[in-house]
Amino acid sequence: MIEHYARTVKGSGPGLLLAHGGGGGIEPNFGPLMADLARTHTVVAPDLPGTGGTPRAAGPLDLDSVADSLVAAAVEEGVEEFTVLGYSLGTAIAVRAAARHPGRVTGLVLTAGFARIDNRTRLNVDVWRSLLDGDRDTLARFNLSVAFGAPALDALSPGELEEAVRSAAGSVPAGTPEHVDLVARADTRADLPGIAVPTLVVTTALDRLVSPELSRALAAGIPGAESVEIDSGHLIAAEAPREWGRAVRGFLDRRVPVRG
Repeated sequence: MIEHYARTVKGSGPGLLLAHGGGGGIEPNFGPLMADLARTHTVVAPDLPGTGGTPRAAGPLDLDSVADSLVAAAVEEGVEEFTVLGYSLGTAIAVRAAARHPGRVTGLVLTAGFARIDNRTRLNVDVWRSLLDGDRDTLARFNLSVAFGAPALDALSPGELEEAVRSAAGSVPAGTPEHVDLVARADTRADLPGIAVPTLVVTTALDRLVSPELSRALAAGIPGAESVEIDSGHLIAAEAPREWGRAVRGFLDRRVPVRG
């Protein structure tokens, strides 16, 4: 079932649809890239259920429905064809969107993602899920300990670290429980061989939340996929925005066809 997702629309030019991560949002996941992306593309950035302006889902999220609703958000804005830039959970949504809407998706950029989580990531997700109804300070400390790469985390002063904890504890979207549940259930492995559009996979090589091996498996599973590795933890928008932006920009400028 297609739901209406609130969205931000910026820029003009070829379509670029954003799919943010579980427990994240457009600004925290893509903020540093937005101005440059909107310089050359019409960027459609929907809020997943329980984030931004989209109400929380009444029950569990279904990957097909989320992918369909994301695509519908772009079409409602008059963007008929588009590249999908997915981050974390958004990579599974992006792959499913490409599989279900091959006439609309013209390219994929998949960052810090997975087709199906491995056991190490599943243990992280289990802890994340179990802490959601408890002490948000403890949840924030756990998430930061695994989401930041070690160099970025160790570069914080004690005061900066505590401020990061306070900020993370105070910014958990209402829809996070449903997002985390979808992370645990999502499986796009069967979709990968049929992906026939230009694809870039960005591996966050220092990631301790979602194993880098999962991004490498994405690249191996999609025919002809390009790949690049960036020395960053899971929070690439905070840790390595310039490197990430260069990789995305290079792909968009070099490979993705503009139809029509």
